[in-house]
Amino acid sequence: MKEQTLSILKPDAVERNLIGKIIGRFEEENLKIVAMEQRWLSRREAEGFYAEHKARPFFGELCDFMSRSPVVIMVLEGDDAVAKNRKIMGATNPASADPGTIRKLFSKSVGENTVHGSDSPQSAAREISYFFQGTNIFCSAK
Repeated sequence: MKEQTLSILKPDAVERNLIGKIIGRFEEENLKIVAMEQRWLSRREAEGFYAEHKARPFFGELCDFMSRSPVVIMVLEGDDAVAKNRKIMGATNPASADPGTIRKLFSKSVGENTVHGSDSPQSAAREISYFFQGTNIFCSAK
């Protein structure tokens, strides 16, 4: 089933010039980029986006990290896009990630794990609407 998911190339990916390599992985797996923006998140935007983690001990560090330098925010579209993107990204902890996944290849640590991806279609809808208005998403031909 064709669906959309949100992907964020985190500050560590942008700082290390990995944008093209990571986008290439998505395209190789038939995920189409239907919206994309590079921007520098404010601390407030990072806190709003990660609000579900507010009670967790890593929340402050996560928000500091996500607002330290620019990120690339994308809407990916394709068959089972949420699950496919999660598989391409790999486990949150790069030490546990499968070989060839983005996090295994590029992540420095759990805290700087290079990419974010929606974990469900419901999260994807919420996360996409946090950053993009519908008119800014260019759906592929059906």
